[in-house]
Amino acid sequence: MLALAGCSTPPDTTPAAPRIVEQAEQSQPVGTRMPQTDADLCKAGENQWLVGKLRTEIPVPVDVINRRVACTTCPITEDYSPYRLNIFYNQQTSLVETVRCG
Repeated sequence: MLALAGCSTPPDTTPAAPRIVEQAEQSQPVGTRMPQTDADLCKAGENQWLVGKLRTEIPVPVDVINRRVACTTCPITEDYSPYRLNIFYNQQTSLVETVRCG
């Protein structure tokens, strides 16, 4: 029997799992990747002045798609969008308690 070990290439010893995970992360559908920065994409910082104000003082938005106003105890969807501005108010007092992205 003849051994051809000198002509063959060594087997790939890199585990397949890390490569598969890396490929999956790179091929995610558009819109599912989270930004890698701490940028204030929804401009929550500019709207912090609303905290402590009555919900009736919240300006009427031009772009309703990227803004959500809800009470702190109201059910909301759990999907996350770094571009959506969330304004949460207390249902009993009508005071804005939180302004954040999501």
